[in-house]
Amino acid sequence: MAAGKGTRMKSGLPKVLHRLGGRALLDHVIGTATAIGARNIVVVTGHGATEVEAALTAMAPGAALHFARQVPQLGTGHAVQQAVPALPEDGTVLVLSGDVPLIGADTLQALIAASAGRRLALLTIAFDDPTGYGRIVRAPGPQGTEGEVTAIVEQKDASEAQRQIREVYSGVMAVPARLLKPWLARLDNRNAQGEYYLTDIVGFATVDGVPVVAHRTDDALQVAGINSPSQLAALERAWQRRQAESLMERGVRLADPARFDLRGTLACESDVEIDVNCVFEGAVSLGAGVRIGANCVIANARIEAGAVIHPFTHIDGEKAGVTVGEGALVGPFARLRPGARLGAEVHIGNFVEVKNSTLAAGAKANHLAYLGDATVGERVNYGAGSITANYDGANKHRTVIGDDVHVGSNCVLVAPVTIGAGGTVGGGSTVSKSTEPGALTVSRARQVSFTNWQRPKKAPKA
Repeated sequence: MAAGKGTRMKSGLPKVLHRLGGRALLDHVIGTATAIGARNIVVVTGHGATEVEAALTAMAPGAALHFARQVPQLGTGHAVQQAVPALPEDGTVLVLSGDVPLIGADTLQALIAASAGRRLALLTIAFDDPTGYGRIVRAPGPQGTEGEVTAIVEQKDASEAQRQIREVYSGVMAVPARLLKPWLARLDNRNAQGEYYLTDIVGFATVDGVPVVAHRTDDALQVAGINSPSQLAALERAWQRRQAESLMERGVRLADPARFDLRGTLACESDVEIDVNCVFEGAVSLGAGVRIGANCVIANARIEAGAVIHPFTHIDGEKAGVTVGEGALVGPFARLRPGARLGAEVHIGNFVEVKNSTLAAGAKANHLAYLGDATVGERVNYGAGSITANYDGANKHRTVIGDDVHVGSNCVLVAPVTIGAGGTVGGGSTVSKSTEPGALTVSRARQVSFTNWQRPKKAPKA
């Protein structure tokens, strides 16, 4: 269900498209449904339907998605009614909420097993403060035990005694489609909110003699819904803390787990150290002994064993990816863009940008430089302030720098150009023609000095 307006978010963006852990809330739910092998995924949209449907199609291109519109929005039962034409008669229907992003695959599998193709199974949880949730009403069991579920009573319709019940309905259920469809047809809106409650089907099941079972979870994060920016922020921090704890259990040293953000996947080998305020996005892998300095942003990259990423470095591989070789040193304040491939022991220093370039083992660009669309050989020393001029205003061209080349400071290598192995480019040179191996290349104006030259002086004020 993803039709709600989300008024309390106070945003023009539909609520289910707000992000948690770097992904839209609804994308989390779709991912979990896909992971358990859902045959059909029916997304009920309403507010911002066009935007939600377009975004979801782009986010989950391989999912078996169907869309159903709920206009106007007349309650949860009305929402599920819109999905009926897309529900196979022989299936088990899982009802999920697009603003409850962290429901787990194992929990859903357990709920499906509890339904067993013949029961209505509800996911429940006990809260010390159940305000706002539908209460689980049970028949008295033998010798004071909990009996079968007989109803779910919404907060606004609950009596004072029912409001004391701590066990609540999470909003997640599993029910055979052949039973659900006739129950949906019997819903009415005679209640305090004038809406069609999906929870009323519990009463129908009881009348029809269909068992209603509750699968109880004690993991509040899995059933936490998002209705406001503060709730979203709280869930983000709880989720990030859980991911940090998982990494530390596997041996990763986090300087402060409260100052760590993972917005994708992070695979770490042994003895990885991560300093504070680091953000990992997309798919990132860190080899054994990698050290990440403070305030780094790393996305879609593989960093090999022993490499050190100094503070304030930005690495973003996007689709092409970035690779940092064994023992490489990067930063501080460096930027690696898509297609950067650094070999072993490469040094990329402060304010150096690398894009779509390969640097072989031992190459160094230590200060204030740009390498774009370049192939750099082994042991190259690339001087401060030097750039590859790879764009002619219409097309990109490649620069090739052979092994053991020394490029002086403030040079411009105008692509396409090749600097022969072992060559030297004098500081301040603009090189637009390829050079022979071992050559010294200097291309700059002759120095002229004027003795006893006086700078102009400002005229005195009137």
